Amino acid sequence: MINMVRFNGSKFLLRSAFALLFLSLACILIDPPTLPAQSDSTGSSSAPALTTRTELVVLPVSVTDRNGNFVSGLDSQSFRVYEKGRLQEITSFQDSDTPVTAGLIVDHSRSMGPKLAEVAAAVSTLVQSSNPRDEMFVVDFNDDVSVELLNGMPFSNDAQELAKAVSAIRARGRTALYDAVAQGLLHLRLGHWDKKSLIIISDGGDNASRQTFSQVLTLAQRSQVSIYSVGLADGDEESNPGVLRRLSKATGGIAFFPTSLQDVANISREIARDLREQYTLGFVPSETAASDSFRPLIVRVSDPGRGKLQVRTRPGYFKQEGAPGGPTKHAS
Repeated sequence: MINMVRFNGSKFLLRSAFALLFLSLACILIDPPTLPAQSDSTGSSSAPALTTRTELVVLPVSVTDRNGNFVSGLDSQSFRVYEKGRLQEITSFQDSDTPVTAGLIVDHSRSMGPKLAEVAAAVSTLVQSSNPRDEMFVVDFNDDVSVELLNGMPFSNDAQELAKAVSAIRARGRTALYDAVAQGLLHLRLGHWDKKSLIIISDGGDNASRQTFSQVLTLAQRSQVSIYSVGLADGDEESNPGVLRRLSKATGGIAFFPTSLQDVANISREIARDLREQYTLGFVPSETAASDSFRPLIVRVSDPGRGKLQVRTRPGYFKQEGAPGGPTKHAS
């Protein structure tokens, strides 16, 4: 049975902030800040389950050939990471199918009513196609924003429970997309995996948020999260597909715009496959960065004999501000 607990807007953010502050203080008392051991090139890790956050920058990287097919079999020597033109040392490397903490941000505004059954089915398809070790949650939104807790837990990998969470509230009212993304980014901090993602299913319009687009975009860039978007506009005059494109491009994700609801399930499989077919690179910046400065990155990859390869990842990052969060668990 799904136990749904709802939090609205600022009340949830305030409670979450106190909870995250408590978790941060607890982590410091239990384990003073040290640099945790990083995974070696084979994917093994000696890092303890409970660690504090470090300056580690985590980059999910998708590599495809000229036909768009995933390129497997690369090792860390195939990659070069440059920050402001300076080559960085890759300190952790994992090949494809690294587990992810993912949030499903689902539009429940009035116009979404006829679409929610298909969306719930697509969510189930997504979960079934994902890594069994993934941890996921659902954020439903219209005028208000609801984080759905499943069986009293903040995350689940049960396809049926997550699909039911999408149907937890009825479609009504307006669209607070930016507030929903902000709360999704906040909830991701409680996750265990280094790799984090949001999947937005919406028409991209917003007419009810307190947050602005620029605020949410900056939050996303600071969170080292990749955002995938599924735009279901149907010619709605309030839709804004450009918002979804910008969020996805700025974070290394992909924006999809299906021509029919029947395509949403196939898109869900494609998103799950893309997340599973990524390389995960980690590096500690070679020079100290101010917390308010955006650090542009370029990732290059080469493998003789494979021809020209295409790379997709985030275009840069903000320095982590020692933000409070749950224990980070490195994939093994």
